[in-house]
Amino acid sequence: MASTNSFDIVSDFDQQELTNAVDQTEREVRTRFDLKSTPTEIERNDNEIVITTDTDFTLAAVTDILESRVIRRGLSLKVLDYQKQETASGGKVRQEIKLKRGIPEEIAKQISKQIRSDFKKVTAQIQGDEVRVSSKNKDDLQAVMQAMKESDYPVALQFTNFR
Repeated sequence: MASTNSFDIVSDFDQQELTNAVDQTEREVRTRFDLKSTPTEIERNDNEIVITTDTDFTLAAVTDILESRVIRRGLSLKVLDYQKQETASGGKVRQEIKLKRGIPEEIAKQISKQIRSDFKKVTAQIQGDEVRVSSKNKDDLQAVMQAMKESDYPVALQFTNFR
């Protein structure tokens, strides 16, 4: 009897690595010559990062540092969703950065459609905010993984639960 193999395509990130990236950014802001005298605050919770500082120039520098730390920690920049820059009280500027998790339904449909059209022996099922891919042949599944890595979707894709 032939068994089926499967894996899940998900969009998630390592919370601890993101926390480390934010901590490293705060440390560099406090020690860097051009930024240490600025009143910069970086707040992080489960769903967002909020940067509050005094000028647009400082905000650009802090976001640049944050992005470099995120990349250095092995995370994708696609998990960061920059919102509109706002003015805060006291003449400061505020940048809210939402953290993207899960695959939105329209992107999951695109992924499923691409898999069905490119790989005839592979099935793709949308299960909430992830896509389950299954096939009898492990080589087909690895080919799907490679194709997904080469595709440019607006979310960071990871492959989990390979069985």
